[in-house]
Amino acid sequence: MFSLALASPRIVHKFSYCLAISRKLCDQPFHGDHVESGFEFVEEPFRRMWNQSGYDAVRNRSHNLHEDDNNNQKYFSLRQGFLESVKIDAERVFEILRQDSPGIDARLVLNELDVRPSGLLVRQVLFCILKNIGCEKKTRYAKLAYKFFVWCGQQQNYQHTADSYHLLMKIFAECEEFKAMWRLVDEMNGKGIPSTARTFRILICTCGELGFTKKVVETFLKSDMFHYRPFKHSYNAILHCLLNLKQYKLVEWVHQQMLLEGLPSDILTYNIVMYAKCRLGKLDQFHSLLDEMGRNGFSPDFHTYNILLHVLGKGDKPLLALNLLNYMSESGIEPTVLHFTTLIDGLSRARNMDACKFFFDEMIKNGCMPDVVAYTVMITGYVVAGEIEKAQEMFHEMISKQQIPNVFTYNSIIHGLCMAGKFDEACSLLLEMEAKGCNPNFVVYSSLLSSLEKAKKLPEAYEVMEQIVEKGKYAHLLSRFKGHKK
Repeated sequence: MFSLALASPRIVHKFSYCLAISRKLCDQPFHGDHVESGFEFVEEPFRRMWNQSGYDAVRNRSHNLHEDDNNNQKYFSLRQGFLESVKIDAERVFEILRQDSPGIDARLVLNELDVRPSGLLVRQVLFCILKNIGCEKKTRYAKLAYKFFVWCGQQQNYQHTADSYHLLMKIFAECEEFKAMWRLVDEMNGKGIPSTARTFRILICTCGELGFTKKVVETFLKSDMFHYRPFKHSYNAILHCLLNLKQYKLVEWVHQQMLLEGLPSDILTYNIVMYAKCRLGKLDQFHSLLDEMGRNGFSPDFHTYNILLHVLGKGDKPLLALNLLNYMSESGIEPTVLHFTTLIDGLSRARNMDACKFFFDEMIKNGCMPDVVAYTVMITGYVVAGEIEKAQEMFHEMISKQQIPNVFTYNSIIHGLCMAGKFDEACSLLLEMEAKGCNPNFVVYSSLLSSLEKAKKLPEAYEVMEQIVEKGKYAHLLSRFKGHKK
């Protein structure tokens, strides 16, 4: 059994590398003090485990490795010309559809055009409809999309793919045509097109507010047309989808259905359900599952350790965390930057910045060079703890180590400077980040304007507002700012 209460966990079975996980957290959002619970670092690797199980179309092309540059240029030129042609045709089709009325049948007009449906054309037209849906035109756009969809399906040498069905489902969802969405799923299955994780996600995201989520899950569990590769069975696929959708209570429910069916849990099942238990605050059940996993012969893997480290971090148990890291190394699993970052993030939420700095230094000693995410976690921790000078020191160290701050790093340090009353430095840093090609987002502008307003720094606030006006983005912030110029 493996328990957090043990400083030296007993694991009999050898670690199995069941999945290869790539980490590019630098591109993932870290919302400074707006992070809910810090599980982003635990959740991200799970998201990457979905290896595009539901391909709508697969093309195998053979390339001549000895083609000369002229042939390559000709190929790209032809391809660019084809894409432009499809775009023009899509715009023509969309305009015809918009003219559809009792006196003008868009299908008859389309028949007279020299336009042949293709997967790319259908995609472009449906995207045009999707982005042009307005509150007053929802029903009309749903009908136009379906009319075009049916017309394409009636043309020779063309068959709809799962991708086109999914786009039409999104249009129906936006237009609140929920029964039509379900009919599309039935139609897909009737034509032998398997439902994929994407189908499932669209339905769950749409029906969640209507209380139909269990019905959706039950339908997919019973469906023979649910395409759930690479998972061993549909339960794990659905558990994984629900995890990504943050439907943690449904994860519990599906796991119970799985047990009632007599299906055994594997390491992926345990990781997902334990993660859900953590998010729901059910740590007693988390420990029970961890022990059960050990009894059933499963050793912790990359993801299990990541969850454990976060739990220990949030619980402010640095000694147990250190023992766990040492055990990982002894077991042949070297802790990565992700593991250290996860632990540091948890400890920072427990307000133990001394432990955060210790493990940050340990990370470097172990040959794991901190990346932008690790530095941002430390900076944010210091800011929340009110240690602004240490946050600035970490920010400057980050730059000296050639780690480029991202928008979330800047958001944290700017917020910290405002907390310390260093408004001039905060405004200067805003200009600096723009000069370095890092565009401020809504959170940065909103946080800075709010701080300046509270401090009655109206001239500085006006300067920030002028930047917003020049960019033409987030103009709605101006109406929220009480002191803005008329």
